[in-house]
Amino acid sequence: MNIIFHTLGCKVNQYETQTIREALLNIGHTSDKLLPVDAVIINSCTVTAESDRKTRQLVRRMRRDYPNAIIALTGCMVQAFPDEAKKLLEADIVTGNRDVLKIVDAINQYDNKRIFKIDEHQSGDPYNTIGLSSFNERTRAFMKIQDGCDRFCTYCIIPFARGRVRSRAVSDIKSEAERLAKNGFCEIVLVGINLTSYGKGENFDLCDAVDAVCEVDGIKRVRLGSLEPDHITDEMLNRFKSQPKFCPQFHLSLQSGCDETLKRMNRHYDSAFYENLVNRIRSIFDNAAITTDIMVGFAGETEDEFNNSLDFAKKIGFARAHIFAYSRRSGTVAAGLKAHVSNAEKQARAHIMSHATKKTETEFLKSQIGNVYPVLFETQENAQAEGYTPNYTRVVVNTQTSLTGQISDVLIKSVKDDYCIGEII
Repeated sequence: MNIIFHTLGCKVNQYETQTIREALLNIGHTSDKLLPVDAVIINSCTVTAESDRKTRQLVRRMRRDYPNAIIALTGCMVQAFPDEAKKLLEADIVTGNRDVLKIVDAINQYDNKRIFKIDEHQSGDPYNTIGLSSFNERTRAFMKIQDGCDRFCTYCIIPFARGRVRSRAVSDIKSEAERLAKNGFCEIVLVGINLTSYGKGENFDLCDAVDAVCEVDGIKRVRLGSLEPDHITDEMLNRFKSQPKFCPQFHLSLQSGCDETLKRMNRHYDSAFYENLVNRIRSIFDNAAITTDIMVGFAGETEDEFNNSLDFAKKIGFARAHIFAYSRRSGTVAAGLKAHVSNAEKQARAHIMSHATKKTETEFLKSQIGNVYPVLFETQENAQAEGYTPNYTRVVVNTQTSLTGQISDVLIKSVKDDYCIGEII
């Protein structure tokens, strides 16, 4: 069969779609958008109610576009809300994410009778996502090493969609890194649902995962995905620092800079802890980039609380921030809280916060001027090459020579929009 894929949501979902794709290709199926489509696989997200809406919309559109194809739906929305998924009759196959590759068996077994198979996550489930040998990008590959979350933030449905924390064996991580390096990838980004909980209940931790990938010849950079602040210790930071291949970019999920809001969110830190962590990172790593996610308009967020969060974001001086408005999520504690903020006010606060963090981003980019960095180039177009420094600053240089996949020293000369302009040394 010729199968096409659609992924909604995070880098973990992207990775899992890639494992499904690779498993199907390995047994003789194809994935060519220029050929007639026999099946469509949709990997859903459920982090917000809007994510669910996009999933429903995509399933129905795929049925209209490919009336004779098998439409298969999997992922987090299915796992968290099976009753809602069951109503999507446009989907011929519906499977959960407890076992990512169940959908491969379902595709092979489909005989025009609807398949609906969702196994609930159980405490003590093993990590069971197989590894990859390739990825869609040419220079950088995501590698999932952890699944599940035990934190139960009041706004979040993910523990119900993903189950409890479980971690991948260090030996498997190294083996996948070796396969990826053999296929030309030189940077690996370690990702998970709650990455800093990697190794919980085991005799290894996130530092061991970083060390394993750094040991692989051909891998030149190792980067981390989103991190929970309260799991990061000085010991971890110093072990990261000891690895020359480790990239000093830390995406520390903030959510709010107001302590009262953080308590209602059931976050496990306060603003003072977060600020102290940022200061420790900056003291250990030269020119580290601190990036984040900030939610505005959470249930009960007053104007004073928002302003406290805004002032905190300005104080930290993030290199980049993803700003988003709180979305009421059925099935979560926060959905039942009182004093929900109006949509108009949430959008206004998002605009103010975005404007403020855009200023800190520009200030960070300007601070890079005059520095020389090794830039890993990823794309080449119109006599310009684009790539990233170790601290994930986007850099563009003028060149007629194709630099894709190469690392070259670049002098940062100026800033334009959300990137730096450089000159190859």
